[in-house]
Amino acid sequence: MLRKRCLTPAGPPLILLVCHVITALDVPLDPKILEGLQQPPTLTHQSPKDYIVDPRENIVIQCEAKGKPTPSFSWTRNGTHFDIEKDARVTMKPNSGTLVIDITGGKVENYEGVYQCTVRNEHGTAVSNNIIIRQSRSPLWSKERVDPILIQEGNSLILECRPPAGLPPPIIFWMDNYFQRLTQSERVSQGLNGDLYFSNVKTEDTRNDYICYARFNHTQTIQQKQPISVKVLSMDAINETIAAFLNDTEFYSDSPAGERRPTFMIPKGQTSNKLVLRGHVLKLECIAEGLPTPEIQWRKESGELPSKRTFHENFQKTLKIIDVTEADAGLYRCVAKNSLGSIHHIINVTIMASPYWITEPKNLVLAPKETGVLICRANGIPDPSITWLMNGIPIENSPKDLSRKVDRDSIIFSDVQTGSSAVYQCNVSNEFGYLLANAFLNVLAEPPRILTPANQMYQVITNSRALLDCASFGSPIPKINWFKDDQTSILDGDPYVIHDNGTLEIHVAQKDNNGKYTCIAMNDLGKAENRVQLEVKDPTRIIKQPEYRVVQFAGKVIFECKVKHDPTFTPTIMWLKNNEELPDNERFIVGEDSLTIGEVTEIDEGTYTCIANTSLDKDSASVELTVYAATPTPAIIYDRPDPSTDLELTDERERSIHLTWTPGFDHNSIIEKYIVEYEDGLHEPGVWHYLTEVPGTKSNAHLELSPHVLYSFRVVSMNEVGRSQPSSPSRQYQTAPAAPDENPSKVEGAGNEPDNLVITWETLTGIQSNGPGLQYKVHWKQKDVDDDWTSVTVANVSKYIVSGTQTFVPYEIKVQALNDLGIAPEPSTVVGYSGEDLPMAAPGNVRVRVENSTLAEVHWEPVSLKSVRGHQKGYKIYYWKEGSVFKQSRRHVEKKILTFSGDKTHGKLPGLDPFSLYKLNVRVFNGKGEGPPSPDEQFETPEGVPSAPAFLKILNPMLDFLTLEWGAPSHHNGLLTGYTLKYQPINSTHELGPLVKIIIPANETNWTLKNLNYSTRYKFYLHAQTSKGPGNIITEEAVTIMDEAMASRQVDIATQGWFIGLMCAIALLILVLLIFCFVKRNKGGKYPVKEKEDAHPDPEIQPMKDDDGTFGEYSDTEDHKPLKGSRTPSNRTVKKEDSDDSLVDYGDGGDGQFNEDGSFIGQYSGKKEKETAEGNESSEAPSPVNAMNSFV
Repeated sequence: MLRKRCLTPAGPPLILLVCHVITALDVPLDPKILEGLQQPPTLTHQSPKDYIVDPRENIVIQCEAKGKPTPSFSWTRNGTHFDIEKDARVTMKPNSGTLVIDITGGKVENYEGVYQCTVRNEHGTAVSNNIIIRQSRSPLWSKERVDPILIQEGNSLILECRPPAGLPPPIIFWMDNYFQRLTQSERVSQGLNGDLYFSNVKTEDTRNDYICYARFNHTQTIQQKQPISVKVLSMDAINETIAAFLNDTEFYSDSPAGERRPTFMIPKGQTSNKLVLRGHVLKLECIAEGLPTPEIQWRKESGELPSKRTFHENFQKTLKIIDVTEADAGLYRCVAKNSLGSIHHIINVTIMASPYWITEPKNLVLAPKETGVLICRANGIPDPSITWLMNGIPIENSPKDLSRKVDRDSIIFSDVQTGSSAVYQCNVSNEFGYLLANAFLNVLAEPPRILTPANQMYQVITNSRALLDCASFGSPIPKINWFKDDQTSILDGDPYVIHDNGTLEIHVAQKDNNGKYTCIAMNDLGKAENRVQLEVKDPTRIIKQPEYRVVQFAGKVIFECKVKHDPTFTPTIMWLKNNEELPDNERFIVGEDSLTIGEVTEIDEGTYTCIANTSLDKDSASVELTVYAATPTPAIIYDRPDPSTDLELTDERERSIHLTWTPGFDHNSIIEKYIVEYEDGLHEPGVWHYLTEVPGTKSNAHLELSPHVLYSFRVVSMNEVGRSQPSSPSRQYQTAPAAPDENPSKVEGAGNEPDNLVITWETLTGIQSNGPGLQYKVHWKQKDVDDDWTSVTVANVSKYIVSGTQTFVPYEIKVQALNDLGIAPEPSTVVGYSGEDLPMAAPGNVRVRVENSTLAEVHWEPVSLKSVRGHQKGYKIYYWKEGSVFKQSRRHVEKKILTFSGDKTHGKLPGLDPFSLYKLNVRVFNGKGEGPPSPDEQFETPEGVPSAPAFLKILNPMLDFLTLEWGAPSHHNGLLTGYTLKYQPINSTHELGPLVKIIIPANETNWTLKNLNYSTRYKFYLHAQTSKGPGNIITEEAVTIMDEAMASRQVDIATQGWFIGLMCAIALLILVLLIFCFVKRNKGGKYPVKEKEDAHPDPEIQPMKDDDGTFGEYSDTEDHKPLKGSRTPSNRTVKKEDSDDSLVDYGDGGDGQFNEDGSFIGQYSGKKEKETAEGNESSEAPSPVNAMNSFV
């Protein structure tokens, strides 16, 4: 913890005030520690200041608090004690101060008033805000007579709404008799006061159902005004009316009311005034009449409109500025113009502000004899007054305390004692509102405790950073010291750094840092110690990397990957191909330090990576595999170049050097380029980095160097085949140190707690440090606040935490590097935010529109950005099913969540169950979490169609009757109105007979069918239905049994000798007939084709005969009737009796059905099936063809 000691001159005569300022002690959340700590009461939750309640629901006034001992609760109402014991309707929740007022059979207005909760324990008293309870009201429209309006076309018109005053005020909208919103435009629009304005009327505006609606969200009621009738008369209609009285003399011109320049309908006059509070929404409105319809433009006289907070609404007639600030005050000009001229109006906007926090008082935990300050700093317009209270009593009336001094917005505590604990209230108020904050002073005397687990083992890799934790708690704040092994000297200074939170940091851990470390926490009341152990491990390195391979098709390749690692670790070796897992193929064999690929194919080409993993670090190496096809003749062998030799350094300077080398043999492939790499022997020995590259035509390079680096260089040659092995390293060359040239990158600021700012950055590498003693200077200040930069210098770390910040405010941040030789250039400034806290407000005006039985749309009003207290991520809708409309569910309610990112104000809930009762609420969330839920909204989904019956069984089939039994649908989705049963017989050729339909009551689950045919297959179709229609169908088939007497008389004719002989005779007769027809056709069907071809080389151009549509002499004169299914003749007429195979006779209408091979199958179903289908009212019944196919 930071301590600041100072001597403050108080002016002549010179008095030295010794101040020992202690930052507030952070109390850990460890429950074992919290159990034993005394603490004054702290309010954790309370109802809003202005609480409008629904008269249909119980009143719940929340007051939750914590403290040690457990605090007690009491209430005042309208400034006097509220005795809840005397009112049977009022109860207080157990272990809570929350009041529940049961208004069943009572009146809400009896409980309206101002409530305040008081929370006490032996260490102090906290008080809540004044909570004003008011009943929401939705009064009826006063009765009035609304006369019809007659108006001339082109004139302006205002339809007044004048809704009843409700609490809160209603939302106004205009609709017609069909509950459709009236279309609005630049010409017709609704004003902020709810009136409907017509800049000019047209005949199309004539209607008798202009209805103003007022929606009261708290009571979920909508009131409507009497419909207004408007009739717009054109000039022709007016002239005809006047002519009847003036002997047909035209009185009006043929055009509507004359074109005119704009005038304002609202506001009136040339200037007006508008007052708005800081942080609220400013809405300015200008609506003009004129012909043509005027256009509205806005501008600010003394500056520009804030682009990100300004919105134009209502067709530019409303200027909206959100989250207004003092800078938004001034003169605003709205201009209305059309083709005939323009007019303007000036609105003088004044910004006032209810009090808002600059520094809200925070709880203060001090040790005896320490000093601390409670700060209560706020602003407002006009300037607010500050009043201090102690335990709910004005501080001037509290017992005197010499250790306490009130200085306007601060209370200074010095030399506090154990009995000084109390809760202080700061009340900041002006005419527009007030702020009330509770902050306690808790004087604790606690010996040190170590919070870090004992005997913890820390393992790090050599040359990396080691952090040994020693979290502690005590009052006064303990001092932390570290010791190593059995040494008695305190660890401090290079390479050790002890952070404010007690953590010991070793910048670059080495083997000699191994050992046991002891941290000791001490204060005036005692000490505590903890031991941990540090082990520094060797890094994992691939010492033999896989090498590039060019392999012939069907050949074999082996990639080696030998790893050096710490002997206490067993590394895991993993191979990847193109950054993915190896193919699951037996040709790939992974050995202990190699990968073997057999029978190589083209698909094996790619990049192979060997990865060596331990629990602390890893190393990897990649290599390319190229596969080429086998060639029958010898070819030139291409390979990678040999390494370069004879590396020489010349022209040595502070920041540059010249390198030359001798190229190696290129192996029949021209060297394309050389890559120069370097090793930093001071910071990263054994690790080679890319430095530069030069074309293959050169064998030297001019190298730019960095300060404070021990360089070695090597060269890698590259040709079309691949990279050579690196050359032998050059001699070493060390550059002189210098101040850093650059600052850390990726500087960010984002708090992880509501009262801190975590500043992080990417540290400089060893080569970027330019010299020894690398440190960082961290600067920060609150953005848009006239304040100086605060800075601190830290060691070579990547994070610094600023404590005691406000919640989610912007900060300007910069991080500058420095070393023993100087500082880096001025760093750039970035903006970060202190930590987020949970949102404070719930979305308002949540409303649900049910679109159908399974879908609903939810709308809500967004919360203010200020109340989000963080980066607004979006909104979440929690919704759950309470049960069906008529039956509440008793099982566990499963809540579902839908998330809508960003600033969306509506979303849809899909997949709802029909005929069900749902509840939902909406919450805003930021990076910290979710805010409070909106009040639960309840809605119902309408009925839907039921699911199919659970089952359908056939019981006891007899000669002429059987019984069907079924189960009710698993999802009724409404009130069942009955069941529909259909059935029809199926004959031996799978044709379906007539369909019979039976309506069955909803309470039946079985039915007996009588008078059926014996030994007959029947198909049954059953579905349930609600008022919305029929549900899904379930089908079943059954066969009635055969009469035993008839069965005994039946004989299997297929086994009778006379039947077999008859079948053979018929088959022989058919074969003879087929042979006769074939011979007859070959003899009588000859055509004079040869002669016709000689006379007419192109038979396609021969004319068709008009009488019968045949082709010349090519037709067979034995039969002139068209073939079935042939095209129509040239006269495009076919008589019905001439074509029995019309497509109309098959299936439904002209849609024929075809088998998979393209053959038409309508002929197998016949007209009989069509007639049967016509009597089938169910859309779910299968077609006869499908029924027939089911038996195949």
